[in-house]
Amino acid sequence: DWNMSRPEEMAYAEEHGIPVSVTKKSPYSVDENLFGRSIEAGPLEDPDHEPTEDVFAFTSSPEEAPNKPEYVEIGFVEGLPVGLDGEEMSLVELIAELNRIAGAHGVGRIDMIEDRLVGIKSREIYECPAALVIIQAHKELETMTLTKDVLRFKVTVEQRYAELTYDGLWFTPLKRALDAFITETQKTVTGSVRLKLYKGTATVVGRTAPQALYSKELATYDPNSTFDEG
Repeated sequence: DWNMSRPEEMAYAEEHGIPVSVTKKSPYSVDENLFGRSIEAGPLEDPDHEPTEDVFAFTSSPEEAPNKPEYVEIGFVEGLPVGLDGEEMSLVELIAELNRIAGAHGVGRIDMIEDRLVGIKSREIYECPAALVIIQAHKELETMTLTKDVLRFKVTVEQRYAELTYDGLWFTPLKRALDAFITETQKTVTGSVRLKLYKGTATVVGRTAPQALYSKELATYDPNSTFDEG
């Protein structure tokens, strides 16, 4: 309401003894919740400025990450993540644990120029280890269980869904209609995906699904293939 600039806000907080994490040395604007952190302002307003390590809290730098890879396996039931490494977990528990594990391996950093709702572009740094790993695993499981035309069309739905969410249009007829599409497509997305975490990367190395459309007997190059090439 006072239309204060960031330096004016910092000066006011200092003058009145208001404890804030923002200082002249660390002038970043940070939003944080269970799913991740977003960081902007200060030196980051220069899109050519490489973020320094003081920006990050959820993730290690890939250079400082362990030299030995770590594997995680995420279980899904109808598209929803329900377990980690064979242990059933609530979504809150799973996200917190994946943030810890993947973040320690330097996974989860995003540096992007984004388009704000108000019409300007801004530079934002994100830390979301669990989110990136879960999304990657979920997409991989969908490749096993959804048909080609559904996968291709779903990309369009995902983009529009993200736009509605970002624009605050959650309680709208279109969002409810897209929910119905998502619910229908996720009925077969049950299974598990194994990922290798190493030096800032998460690589899918295995996937299983009881309702998989993939058939080894059809896809194999073995002489016993059941695929009729005629």
